[in-house]
Amino acid sequence: MGVSETYARGRRFFVEQPLALGVALVGLYMAWFLGEGLITGRILFSDIASWAWDGLMRGLIIGLAGIGLSMTYSILNFANFAHGDYITTGAFGGMAASYLLAGLGDADAGSLLLVGSGRSVYGGALGVGIVTSPLAVVAGMFIAGVATVALALLIDRFVYKPIRDESGITLLITSIGVAFALRYLIVFVFGSDVRGTTAAGQQPTASLLFVDGYVRINAHDVTLLVVSAALMLGVHLLLQRTKLGKAMRAMSDNEDLARITGIPTERVVKSTWIIGGGLTGVAGYMFVLWKGTIGFNDGWLLLLLIFAAVILGGIGSIYGAIAGGIVIGMTASLSIVWIPSEFGRAAAFAVMILILLFKPQGIFSGRSTA
Repeated sequence: MGVSETYARGRRFFVEQPLALGVALVGLYMAWFLGEGLITGRILFSDIASWAWDGLMRGLIIGLAGIGLSMTYSILNFANFAHGDYITTGAFGGMAASYLLAGLGDADAGSLLLVGSGRSVYGGALGVGIVTSPLAVVAGMFIAGVATVALALLIDRFVYKPIRDESGITLLITSIGVAFALRYLIVFVFGSDVRGTTAAGQQPTASLLFVDGYVRINAHDVTLLVVSAALMLGVHLLLQRTKLGKAMRAMSDNEDLARITGIPTERVVKSTWIIGGGLTGVAGYMFVLWKGTIGFNDGWLLLLLIFAAVILGGIGSIYGAIAGGIVIGMTASLSIVWIPSEFGRAAAFAVMILILLFKPQGIFSGRSTA
């Protein structure tokens, strides 16, 4: 192939695909901006590492919560807009248990169970944290999962199951109604104020030397990393090595064929809510433990990012939800290099749209559950 032919092909490619040219030019500018900042010292390598670590933490939470949403869509074939409020339910349920165990004897049980509603008690004063009160945190994580599973099963039994054979849009709109009902029930019970939940300053922090500065990692970061990795590995093994996992994958591929071959589809649906609800509740609790505050709309604010991760990874793909979550989280955090931090969410959605323009079915090409 001669030089002239190569040039002609390149010119034809960019003429026929102007979007690719635009992306290439923006990418070159971003690379130049980053390189110039690192060379001149305006941007530190340690800052990049810190932002990347923060993005990974956010991505793990989004990915963990996204697994439940992806499973629901894959097997029940509807987008559950109440998923964000399941996250919030898990967070409040788990924190209520942590407050009660950490502060029993130091404050009245009512204030503890209401997670310090009205600023009656503070998690920092109670010493809530993985190092200062490990039993309370582990119990809170467990209760968060159990409470969300119970809620998911209850809502499925009395709300979704009677209309499961209706169109997807009917279920979607119903889920929006469920979301609003749950959100304001949480406000009624726990209040609308945002409050601190952990003794963040009492958790050990490691300062890792990184070229020109330090990257700080605290005990709650490590807890989130370990818990997320363990749960994701558990989901992988369940899907690939168990009869239930094979039944779930079969039902995801073709529900009618799965029913004909004798797979107990109703049991699979119930198992989907149990697994997805448990993961969602734990994700909500870990989110609050990691960021150190709790509010009634935490899950709602995460929901659009979770949807973005699920769509980006490939709707119906659990591994795609994890990968999409990490991409979204990293983008939202690292975008601060080029734009103000308040536009981080917008940057995450822009990257999602950009990737889907070139790979419409998502990173994992829409592979179902496995």
